[in-house]
Amino acid sequence: MSREMTAAEWAAAQLELVHDDPPRRLLLLARTYRGPLGRAPRHLPFRRAAMSFMRWQAERGVLGPLDGDPPGSRWWRAVNDRLLLDGCEAMARSGGLRGEPSSPTIGLWMSFIAKPTARSWYRAHNASVVSAYLENRDLAELESRPERFFLNVALLRVLYAHALVAAPRLALGRFAVLGGILGDPRLGMAGAFLSLRRVLPDRYPLEANVEVYLERENNLGRMLDYCVIGPRLQAVYDWSARELGIAGLRDLVRDGSPIYAWPYSDRHVWAKARESLPERVLRLATSAR
Repeated sequence: MSREMTAAEWAAAQLELVHDDPPRRLLLLARTYRGPLGRAPRHLPFRRAAMSFMRWQAERGVLGPLDGDPPGSRWWRAVNDRLLLDGCEAMARSGGLRGEPSSPTIGLWMSFIAKPTARSWYRAHNASVVSAYLENRDLAELESRPERFFLNVALLRVLYAHALVAAPRLALGRFAVLGGILGDPRLGMAGAFLSLRRVLPDRYPLEANVEVYLERENNLGRMLDYCVIGPRLQAVYDWSARELGIAGLRDLVRDGSPIYAWPYSDRHVWAKARESLPERVLRLATSAR
């Protein structure tokens, strides 16, 4: 008599079917938000932010085959693999498949399935993302300097978006009341913020210097990164490590400067040499004090 497939095995089988096909990866992600029976109306709205982030990756080409021309990114594919595996395994478990959870993040995804809220979605999603970051540091080191810079930007933004919802006072100071609206993954603002679409070109690999891409960022995005997120970055990482139960996250920041596959000696890119009056006003207005 054959042994029943476990939830983790089923998830791995689904990923294998789409591994070198970015459009099918997107379809698989969408499927995880429809549940095992194809209908999950309480979960479906959360698909918006996840799809926006992944669609941006697919358009850049980072999820393409490694033998393609140009090849995809081993790092981005590995991180995307983890999100798909965790989502598929949780969906399979909710549909009745069993077996030992493949990682602690599965419990967070099951909590989201049981009670879908903005906070429970971010806990599950960000735990998968952070775990993938930590597991694939060796692949990150192989990326170009500008790509490694934006790996950090992508992480700090998704952590900050979580804080908007779950720790709004930390994220926005006296404007904490706006956190739930700005960070809600069911609304369009969160997806646009996470995709980095307005900062990076839709191609891979990157060829220009970091400074060139920073100049292309719109003023609002730049002010948000440097005047709102930057001053509280250390606190956001510390809070996220506690919220997600992943102590290793603290190793990805030092004295408020991200250091994931990025030398601390190059920390100048995380601070502005001069602050304009509007930037100073925004920083002071959103200060936690």
